Amino acid sequence: MAISDVKEYAHLGEEEVDQLGRELDAIRAEIEESRNAEDAAYINRMIKVQRGLAAAGRIAMIAGAHSKQARRPALVAGTAMLGLAKILENMEIGHNVMHGQWDWMNDPEIHSSNWEWDTAQPAEQWKHSHNYIHHQFTNVLGHDNDIGYGVLRMAREQKWHPVNLGQPVYNALLASLFQWGVALHDLDIERIRKGEKDPTEMKRQLRQILRKGRNQILKDYVVYPALSGKQWKSTMKANATANLARNLWSYMIIFCGHFPDGALHFTEEELEDETRSEWYLRQMLGSANFEGGRTLHILSGSLGYQIEHHLFPDLPSNRYPEIAVKVRALCDKYDIPYTTGPLHRQYGQALRTIMKLSVPNSWTSSDQPEPPTPPADRHRKSDAERPSRRPELGGWSRSPRERSHD
Repeated sequence: MAISDVKEYAHLGEEEVDQLGRELDAIRAEIEESRNAEDAAYINRMIKVQRGLAAAGRIAMIAGAHSKQARRPALVAGTAMLGLAKILENMEIGHNVMHGQWDWMNDPEIHSSNWEWDTAQPAEQWKHSHNYIHHQFTNVLGHDNDIGYGVLRMAREQKWHPVNLGQPVYNALLASLFQWGVALHDLDIERIRKGEKDPTEMKRQLRQILRKGRNQILKDYVVYPALSGKQWKSTMKANATANLARNLWSYMIIFCGHFPDGALHFTEEELEDETRSEWYLRQMLGSANFEGGRTLHILSGSLGYQIEHHLFPDLPSNRYPEIAVKVRALCDKYDIPYTTGPLHRQYGQALRTIMKLSVPNSWTSSDQPEPPTPPADRHRKSDAERPSRRPELGGWSRSPRERSHD
């Protein structure tokens, strides 16, 4: 059931919500004031490890191609290291750097304005669709394009169409080709289909995507295979396997943070005169965590702390474990749900939702009340129709280089 008033849903008065906001602001201020050399050392260490894994993986593949005896173990080891490197770069490094989590270091190499990650979507478009739209309008129907990525029906309030019967297939394709699905995400296919997208902007974005996608294909499927000589096919397959592993992993982690039971959706009415404290509360009700050890959290980009990430997207990811203790205490204090569970359970619930919503609401049961209004097509908003973004969500702007291509 989509929520139109988070205060009423959480049974909190206006003063209680304001006090919650002040306490969350205090957590933010405490972390900001305590950022130090240990935090900087953390992200530098992650980058060093990631680049080491990538280099070792590439070298193992090339070396193995020229040694018949070592070919298979070298290929397996190289694929594993390259897959881990791609996961680390996308999740714990690229995603968090582009949120501005390390901008306070004033290091131009590790800055949100300069980082370009190893995936098909241009950084500029990702920062727009993710930093600006998703984090500001988390799970708001008609605003947050991450609700189903324009491919899946993920809320009972969304109108069912016979095309939704194919959701199990669409979901499998989205998971396998996730970097390419994300690459097209900021285009907003729905607005293009309805003729609402500015053609000039669409062409500009397509040029960006084609350039970035071309470079990714050349790197993984032409240049490095060519360096392996006669064993180019094996290297190409290994690169494809590493990309597939990264796609499946990042897809699962992201879906676990937004679609398990307990991660709520909201109507546009919630955005009317929404205060900062109410925005905080919406992030807490619209996100879900998963449990695990430190290694699991690093490989997931610290998105096992999705609630904390949505509250403080620009604070260093290595500080989320200590932030989580304080946020959970506030949830207990104000009797706010803190949605968490094992990784397999969180994804299992998201997958169940995908399957159930592939058919009309009347065919399935729900443990929540039916939508108060009939399911409907919700008009996707343009930037001009959306409120201005909150500064803590990370920067987004068109780069001068891209403007010069128009």
